[in-house]
Amino acid sequence: MKVAGKNIVITGGASGIGKALAERFRAEGAAGITVADLQEDLLKEVAASIDGLAVRCDVSKEADIQNLVAQAEQAYGPIDIFVSNAGIARYGWEETPDEIWQMNWDIHVMAHVYAARALVDKMVQRGSGYLINTASAAGLLSQIDSASYATSKHAAVAFAETLAIRYGDKGVRVSVLCPQQVRTAMTQNRAGSVSDVDGTLEPEELADCVIETMDREEFLILPHPKVLDYMRRKTADYDRWINGMRRLRDLYVK
Repeated sequence: MKVAGKNIVITGGASGIGKALAERFRAEGAAGITVADLQEDLLKEVAASIDGLAVRCDVSKEADIQNLVAQAEQAYGPIDIFVSNAGIARYGWEETPDEIWQMNWDIHVMAHVYAARALVDKMVQRGSGYLINTASAAGLLSQIDSASYATSKHAAVAFAETLAIRYGDKGVRVSVLCPQQVRTAMTQNRAGSVSDVDGTLEPEELADCVIETMDREEFLILPHPKVLDYMRRKTADYDRWINGMRRLRDLYVK
C-alpha cells in the first residue's frame, strides 16, 4: 500500500517512532494524519509540524480508542491506515506486582484489540485498510531481562497473526513492527544492553523500513534484518537457542 492520499492514525505519536512515522507519512503525501498520545504538549507540536490533528488518548482505555477513531474520521474521513504504536518500558519478572503485568498487557496487547474492534468491520466493508501493530523483536525472540515485556510482546505478535489470518483475504492488510533497539526516550538508558547488540537505529531509519515493507504488504516489518536469522535459528533447534539465550543473559543481565 502506498501512503499518498491515505488517512492515517498513529498512537504514541508525540515522540520517537510515532513522530518519525508521522513526519515520513506527511513527506509521502498522506491526505490526513492524526497523532495520539498522553504527552499533550509534545503531541500538539508534532501535529502542528505535519499539519495534522492531535488527540489525547490513553490506549489502555477502549473508550479513548473509540474517541480517537471518531475524531480522526470526522476530520479526514475513513481511516485507511492505523498504526497502533504506543508502548511502555515497565519491566518485571513473575514476582513483579500485578499492576505492572496488567499495564504491559493493556498497552501492548489490548490497545491493538481495541483498535481492531473499532476499525476492522469498516475496513472489511470497504475491502481496504491497513493495520500496523508495533510489537518488538522481543515478541519474536524474547527479552532476557523482563518476563512482563517479552510476554506481552509475544501476545502482540500473536494477535497480529490472527488478524492477518482472519482478514487478509478480505482487503485488510496487517503488519507487525518488530525492531530491536531504536533511539527513543524509552531506550535512552539501555545503551550496551542486549537489545543494542545489532546496533541502535534512528527512528527515521525505522520509518524507511516501514514504508518499504508497506509497499510490499509483508507481515513482518524488521528494521534489523538479523532478527529473521535469529528466528530461523530459534525454530530450527529450540533447545540450542535457549542455551544461547542463557549465555546472553550471563553477559548482559547484572
